[in-house]
Amino acid sequence: MSAPYAPPPPSAAGKDRTTLWGVLGIVLGLLCCGILGVIFGYLSIRDARRYGQSQVLGWLAIAFGVINIIGSAVLRATGNYPIGND
Repeated sequence: MSAPYAPPPPSAAGKDRTTLWGVLGIVLGLLCCGILGVIFGYLSIRDARRYGQSQVLGWLAIAFGVINIIGSAVLRATGNYPIGND
């Protein structure tokens, strides 16, 4: 009898979180937190460059985060922001 084979070493694909960061950035950038959208977008682009993948999700997350930040600033400046106007 021989001993069972050792499991293969973890690959780089297991550490690739490009899609995770991109989707989190898009969702948070659209819904609530523009700053987090920009941060997760940057992380997605960084991982995409590292692993040779598409950077589209990261750029979308950054764009939506910036749109959220600008939209929130405009709403606050005009007094139409629904939170905190009690």
